[in-house]
Amino acid sequence: MIRYALSCDHDHGFEAWFASSADYDDQAARGLVECPFCNSTAVRKQVMAPAVSGTKKDAPSPDTAKQMQAMMMQAAREVRDHVEQNFDYVGDAFAREARDIHEGRSEKREIYGEATPAEVKKLKDDGVPCAPLPSLPPDPKKAN
Repeated sequence: MIRYALSCDHDHGFEAWFASSADYDDQAARGLVECPFCNSTAVRKQVMAPAVSGTKKDAPSPDTAKQMQAMMMQAAREVRDHVEQNFDYVGDAFAREARDIHEGRSEKREIYGEATPAEVKKLKDDGVPCAPLPSLPPDPKKAN
């Protein structure tokens, strides 16, 4: 496994793990490497000494990996639940409402909703703070 320091065209810095450098190159070429802050696929490697794990004893056990994944999914669920319970849902008017709040034309409050990648880019370019909610897999208890 190789850990890369990455950044997008909006200068958001983040890290990601790949099985090999070829895996990174392949995924990046297909537009699968995405900024977790703005969803931009214009991602590049930063200068760093990549962390490479070369022995099996360095890799987490399958049980540890499953526990880590479960903890991350639980944290994402908690963030999403908090937003859904405490923020105002504005649907596809998110970009307009976020801009109105930022510019003082609407009352200051926490909101969430939908926006296209182009709308998010324009908000970011104009200094309007926004971030994507974590995606969650479907709840198996709610499946029919």
